[in-house]
Amino acid sequence: MHFLITGGAGFVGSNLCLALRAAFPDAAITAMDNLYRNGSRLNLPRLEAAGVVFHMGDVRDPGTFPEVPFDLMVECSAEPSVLAGSEGSPDYLMHTNLNGAYHCLEACRRHGAGMIFLSTSRIYPIGRLEAHGWHEEATRFRWADEGTPGLSSRGVREELSLGGARSLYGFTKLAAEQLIEEYRAAFGMKVVVNRCGVIAGPWQFGKVDQGVVALWVMAHHYRRRLGYIGYGGTGKQVRDMLHVHDLCDLIVEQVRDFGLWEGWLGNVAGGLDCSASLLELTGLCQEVTGNTVEIGSVAETRPNDLRIFMADCAMLFGRTEWRPRRTVRDIVADTHEWVRNNDSALEVL
Repeated sequence: MHFLITGGAGFVGSNLCLALRAAFPDAAITAMDNLYRNGSRLNLPRLEAAGVVFHMGDVRDPGTFPEVPFDLMVECSAEPSVLAGSEGSPDYLMHTNLNGAYHCLEACRRHGAGMIFLSTSRIYPIGRLEAHGWHEEATRFRWADEGTPGLSSRGVREELSLGGARSLYGFTKLAAEQLIEEYRAAFGMKVVVNRCGVIAGPWQFGKVDQGVVALWVMAHHYRRRLGYIGYGGTGKQVRDMLHVHDLCDLIVEQVRDFGLWEGWLGNVAGGLDCSASLLELTGLCQEVTGNTVEIGSVAETRPNDLRIFMADCAMLFGRTEWRPRRTVRDIVADTHEWVRNNDSALEVL
């Protein structure tokens, strides 16, 4: 077997390369990446040590894909920021996430390969999520159980209506999902689509617009100022979180039983049981790092933000024994251990 991991030097891609190497020690694994993301070069020694071949390539340019045949692609190459394209040009976002998905599908078609595609929970429309009923608790906002078909206190289900805007980022991923459906119909392409929520853990180079857990942990470790932005500036907005190693465990299962998973499209996330508000995340970071940092408050809500997002994974749990095994505290602790072990390299990022 030969696995091609696009975005293979990134957060999810690099962790997945190592998980595949552990699960399939005799497989050939190629990590393709353009090293656009700040910090990605730090993953190259990890890949080399695991016997993963690094290939400098960009999904925007089909001429940079490796020429050697491969059996399965895991597509992790997206520009992951929900704010991408909202200020300035959306050119990089569109060419990476939409044209890039097309080029990846063509590469798979050319080599007769299957694909596991990492989509996002951001394909669900913002207006519909924000209009659903909620109430305020001491440390978080919580969704109501009724009011919107496909949405409850447990989270968003796949049957939620997709009408409405979802951010330019969300659009590119939904458009890629629809392109995949066309390739299935036209060419018999075999693809698995995972709609991932917030993924977190070691080797994530967090920023304000993406990678909130890593951002929060690093800020506490290095004693940097943070801010609660939007929804009154109280830090009660909520996200579910999935440890990257839990995601890798599921993808390894999907690779092993690809024929059984082919055609799957659905939520893959931490859900209500693995969720936290920013306020709760702050408490965990203080507990794990032993540090307290100054946290400002901005009441005004940014465009494309969400008060709450959690995915209901009942459909996923109905077909597999896989479950997220690591808690939010585990995610914080594992991320902090990684930061401590790479203190000097990460401080300058």
